Amino acid sequence: MPSKLDQLKAMTTIVADTGDMDSIRQFQPQDCTTNPTLILKAAQIDAYAHLVDEAIQWGTKSGHGAEAIADRLAVNFGAELTRIVPGRVSTEVDADLSFNTQAMIDKARFLIGEYEARGIGRDRILIKLASTWEGIRAAEVLQKEGIDCNMTLLFCLAQAAACADAGAFLISPFVGRILDWHKKATGKDYTAETDPGVLSVRSIYNYYKANGIGTVVMGASFRTTGEIEALAGCDRLTISPQLLGELSTADGALPRKLSPELNGAVAPARMRLDENAFRFALNEDAMATEKLAEGIRLFTADLRSLRQMVTERLAKAA
Repeated sequence: MPSKLDQLKAMTTIVADTGDMDSIRQFQPQDCTTNPTLILKAAQIDAYAHLVDEAIQWGTKSGHGAEAIADRLAVNFGAELTRIVPGRVSTEVDADLSFNTQAMIDKARFLIGEYEARGIGRDRILIKLASTWEGIRAAEVLQKEGIDCNMTLLFCLAQAAACADAGAFLISPFVGRILDWHKKATGKDYTAETDPGVLSVRSIYNYYKANGIGTVVMGASFRTTGEIEALAGCDRLTISPQLLGELSTADGALPRKLSPELNGAVAPARMRLDENAFRFALNEDAMATEKLAEGIRLFTADLRSLRQMVTERLAKAA
């Protein structure tokens, strides 16, 4: 019998959640995603020192500062990743811009321009934006320009509904972080079938399919292979190398859990959320409110660490 990873690939598009190119070559996913945390980790690996060196040398010659060099470094990694995966590479807009619609639009256009200058078309790139109201409005503009967006830091149906209304190409609901919050809040343990993160993604998936919404659902932020198996059949799943490795050696049957036909699942009618309704719905969900804010803080902290690394490298190169 094929491994559980091979069985999963037959029903779900697999996306590697890493900037480690060796892992991507090993598991051969369709797509891959990056963020400041993953870029920061990958930049510490000797095999990718040339990508960091190029960005530093470019910044030194051009007089650009740490922010611009960090952007170039993200594109350096992204460009390399497009040579490995056949599909899309996600590159994240700075988390510290998460509440500034125009700044997110400008940064997304800049990143796409950097890729296009290297001969990499926008059909190979997804721009990651935080699923704040401002991020969703940025996605609405960018999608009309043919820049496909991956809406990250998504924790509830209200965010998913607003992203769909904006025409976002893809959403990344965070399974593991939802579970983390509920375990801390309740002190309970959960099975894969009672996991609040799994149930949230199932609800969003069914809402999209029942209402004919074409936005792709890509479960993210997994803690265990059990969570992944409980979402078998989801449009896409972005998975860390560690969990991909566990799935590649796991045997046994992997039943499909999600299907566009819904198989009797009940989904809510389509919602249309204006800004007030969106903000109120998010405010009513303590988990989503807290995890969104925390996620922005954490990604911003890693972005600052990346820029600090760049600043130190610039000082040495001076």
